Amino acid sequence: MTTAALAPALRRLHRPLLVTSAVMITLAVFSLCAMLFDDRMLLHESVWLKPLKFAVAFTLYTGTLAWLLSFPHRGQRLTWWMGTLFAVTAFVDVGFIALQAARGTFSHFNTQSDQVNSIGQMVFASGVPGLFVANLVIALTLSWQHITDRPTTRAIHAGLAIAVVGMGLGYLMGFTGKQETTDAYGHPVELAAGHTVEHGQPLVRDGVGGIPVTHWSTVGGDLRIPHFVGLHGIQILIVAAFVLARLAPRVPWLRAERARADLIWVLALGYAGLLGVLLWQALRAQPLTHPDAATLTGFGAVAAVVAAGTGLVYALHRRDGSAGELRTAQPPNATARHRVSTSPISQ
Repeated sequence: MTTAALAPALRRLHRPLLVTSAVMITLAVFSLCAMLFDDRMLLHESVWLKPLKFAVAFTLYTGTLAWLLSFPHRGQRLTWWMGTLFAVTAFVDVGFIALQAARGTFSHFNTQSDQVNSIGQMVFASGVPGLFVANLVIALTLSWQHITDRPTTRAIHAGLAIAVVGMGLGYLMGFTGKQETTDAYGHPVELAAGHTVEHGQPLVRDGVGGIPVTHWSTVGGDLRIPHFVGLHGIQILIVAAFVLARLAPRVPWLRAERARADLIWVLALGYAGLLGVLLWQALRAQPLTHPDAATLTGFGAVAAVVAAGTGLVYALHRRDGSAGELRTAQPPNATARHRVSTSPISQ
């Protein structure tokens, strides 16, 4: 995208979403610093790890929404209000997560009867559907519109659809069964549900073995994994569109915009397949670190589909690349009449 084209887009960025993104960055920095000085633990991890992870996730997502809503499209008033609803709800929900961390107790599925937690759980009960509905309305509004160049538009359409699914997967955690644990001060706490699926559903599942940094379970299926992968598919696909645009001048068959758009569909299909396999693995109480033969077969099938799809796109568009090279070799006047389509984000 040229600098001249970028300036108006920056002026149109959704301000409530940008403000929320800035607040989330601040919370992430604060949480990192707090982890250095606060040694309180919940489920064998710092009380500030959950606010940190949510702050990073919402920084990425609200920033992405602010950017994509900056493009002219039909229904801008509706999407602006939905973006505002998303921003406000995210601010309140993550704010409660940070408050509970400061109190040394749980934000999700906490059944304690104290007034702060009781009010907070009501906020969650209304806030999570608010985030989902706002995201769904934005996805539906943009799904039939040509927003920017074809590859990026397809990345946005597919990414929003996958994000809606990923957000919806969070509801599955509410059906994993209750748990009994303690808060950061050793007081007993009953959780209505959790994120780990284990055979026999023992009363202590979350926090029993975890991958470094993410703390995803190594003893059972962790529903946070497909939830995370689904939510951030839109960023992956938009980055893929950007990378393909950058490669286009050096890879002849990618110079046609349609070729890159078709390849985005292949990548989106593969990403959706990956999400499906990860969900299937988690629901079978299988940790990410110990896939069985069936899971490995699923991953292999996804990789094979992506490879076959990429090969098909190459076969369909390699002549476009050859034609582009021939046109490049022609005199300047001929080249001007037959310019190869490129993405604005590659300029």
